[in-house]
Amino acid sequence: MSSKDFSLPEGTHTVALGMGDANGIMRGKRIPASHWPTICESGNALSMALLAIDMTCDVWDTPYVNFDNGYPDMHMFPESKPVSVPWEDGVAFCFARAEGMDHKPVPIDPRGALISQVERAEAMGYDVVVGAELEFYLLDPETLRPRDKGIQVYSMARAAELEHVLGPIRRQINDMGIPIEQSNPEYAAGQAEVNLRYGSALEAADRVVMFRNLVRELAMHHGYLATFMAKPFIDQSGNGFHAHYSLRKDGRNAFAEQGKLNATGMSFLAGLQKRMAETALAAATTPNAYRRRQPYTFCPINSSWGMDNRTVGIRVIEGSDSSTRVEKRDGSADCNPYYLMACDIAAGLDGIEQGLQPPPMTEGNGYEAADCAPIPTDLGTAVELARNSDFMNSVIGEDRLLILIQQAERELEFIANQVTPVETERYLGNF
Repeated sequence: MSSKDFSLPEGTHTVALGMGDANGIMRGKRIPASHWPTICESGNALSMALLAIDMTCDVWDTPYVNFDNGYPDMHMFPESKPVSVPWEDGVAFCFARAEGMDHKPVPIDPRGALISQVERAEAMGYDVVVGAELEFYLLDPETLRPRDKGIQVYSMARAAELEHVLGPIRRQINDMGIPIEQSNPEYAAGQAEVNLRYGSALEAADRVVMFRNLVRELAMHHGYLATFMAKPFIDQSGNGFHAHYSLRKDGRNAFAEQGKLNATGMSFLAGLQKRMAETALAAATTPNAYRRRQPYTFCPINSSWGMDNRTVGIRVIEGSDSSTRVEKRDGSADCNPYYLMACDIAAGLDGIEQGLQPPPMTEGNGYEAADCAPIPTDLGTAVELARNSDFMNSVIGEDRLLILIQQAERELEFIANQVTPVETERYLGNF
């Protein structure tokens, strides 16, 4: 049994225990408080299929879990101290880790890919620090459209209009142990952005999984559907996941020198840039996610980099030594944070080990940087790059990568086999 404190808050009658699945969606069980001591001691059994299902819970044969082996069990064990859910009296929320029936890590658990890179960084003398910015829409659950109108990014009036739901998101989720720095209306009706305070890489990824789940729960409690879908509306802003990276060594920011990005930071950046196209599948996993990747949308289409420039793929932010960092801007809000961060960190550490240096930075419009390598703007290209990537295979692992590729191929086939309403509208009455 872990030495961590998993005691329940006073008055708890139910514990919501969950972990991230193959897509970083939180799944688990609700457990009576009377049974909690047994869970802490022996874990909670559930099918390992959880780590090999798509976002709709469709399941297919994979090498590790399949019909031939009967989709065997694994166990969830509590990983964080249970905290009270402010909007559900008597319910406590707890993040879980996966463990096989042999008491070893589950080889297809996405979290394991990130753990390996965190351990690699530690062996190099670094602690990886990550901050996450996540965008999402608040929609009417009946119409699936925003209730407000117009683009009012950063508007204080719009912020006040949404405060009845964004206020509880900031306060109550912060009170549950996920530190939130700020929120603001984004570049579309119904769209918001929330910045999570930086933390260790594994902590940051776990927080993304928990945050997305809790936002959806809390929004539902206030009569909204919250969605982190990458591009819900073709003519409106997409939902991004911007990851801010730095390394700590001996208690200091290893990227900074007098408030500027130093040689170590530049090498990390060069590693990110080198693998940005190749690892696109970790940053965007559905056909819809690639609809975000359009010029002049503040979503990158190439691997350009620059100083405080939101048109490039990798943005450097300087200032004080403590705040100097590298922001990678290609991730979709619905991607798996464990895979995104594992690939980014691995690429950056490679850059440091190999002493890589980036080409001259882009000044001005990154969308017109003709000398910068493009990144995939369609899922098919991303799948082929991933399939042929020894780098992704080594970072994510053969079985995990195969599940990711198989899911992407299934999504491509599903979307290709649809007749869309737009096609019907344009062609049915005219041919």
